[in-house]
Amino acid sequence: RKKHNVTLVTNDHVETLTEMADNTITVSAINRTVVKVNDMEGVDRQRAIFALSLGDDYQYNSSSEDLKFFAQTEIMSPQLLGVTMFSVFSHALFVATFWDSSRDSAGLVLVAGSIIAFFCINPYLLALTEWRNAMEEEAEALMHSSKALNRALKTCLTIMLVFLLSWAEYGVVQATIDGLDSIEQWVAMFFDSASMTFPLICLGIYTKLGFQQVEILGTMPFLLMIFLSTTFSPGSGVEGLKELRYLFSRFYWWCIVPGVQDDMEGCPDDDLNTLYMILASLVGVFVFLVWQFIGAIRSKKADVAQAKLRESMFDEEFHQLQVSLYGEKALKRLNHMTSSMHSTGTPVMEA
Repeated sequence: RKKHNVTLVTNDHVETLTEMADNTITVSAINRTVVKVNDMEGVDRQRAIFALSLGDDYQYNSSSEDLKFFAQTEIMSPQLLGVTMFSVFSHALFVATFWDSSRDSAGLVLVAGSIIAFFCINPYLLALTEWRNAMEEEAEALMHSSKALNRALKTCLTIMLVFLLSWAEYGVVQATIDGLDSIEQWVAMFFDSASMTFPLICLGIYTKLGFQQVEILGTMPFLLMIFLSTTFSPGSGVEGLKELRYLFSRFYWWCIVPGVQDDMEGCPDDDLNTLYMILASLVGVFVFLVWQFIGAIRSKKADVAQAKLRESMFDEEFHQLQVSLYGEKALKRLNHMTSSMHSTGTPVMEA
């Protein structure tokens, strides 16, 4: 109670809780635009919310305990064990079923390997939405960890999984077929996988989209790659539309695959192919960053409008409402504390 203002809404034991509470806010089931605050009738709902938003600023500093907690709950988690076991099973089955493949089947072997790698990591990626929601609720309720730090750590852990799976994919391909042992092939495998998994990471961790929205939007690069990269049917497609193949890293990968590269149309020079491949793999991330930038601008405008609305409500009624909620002495102390922190520029970190 010294650090936080807690509003508890429940249908049980209303009378007892009302007697225990310092303040009582009653919301009508008929008209929710106004509320009753203690004995004050007909208070504008927005004004009441602004009046409540006064208290000690909470500050949180990340510590080694956060890293320890993340390691215990994420690195030693059943989810990672499940991904590992499924990946071992899938890649072992790949070796057994594609053993001694002909070099003429290089393209088909690589397609199979990339699909298996994608489906090995896909359950973990789809669970990011649920993880993000649980992490945010836990951080806000318990205030024991930084949401920003948790997001960064989870991102690094997921990218590390994609990195390790690309090496597993490279290893099983070498075990089943000859002629694909150059390091450039591994680079192509990693960035091809990145082009299809990074959008899921961004949407799952750094947005508030629901599971279905993340699944549809996050797997769109995989679907568009099948339609537009021309790697499943080299040289085909409607003129103009097939120019979009340059946006997919799979196209540049196929330009260095023996037995397939001669059929690919419009491959760049060898010294530029890898660079274009890496840039194409980040198209989804670039689109996401542009989307986030536009969202940040809109959010900034909304904050400015909210601040103006709040300033317009600073009148005698607003002051009396805060006195009713906090009392004269507590209100003076809180106002003095807030103004002092703002004047000294004390940084406040979001938990």
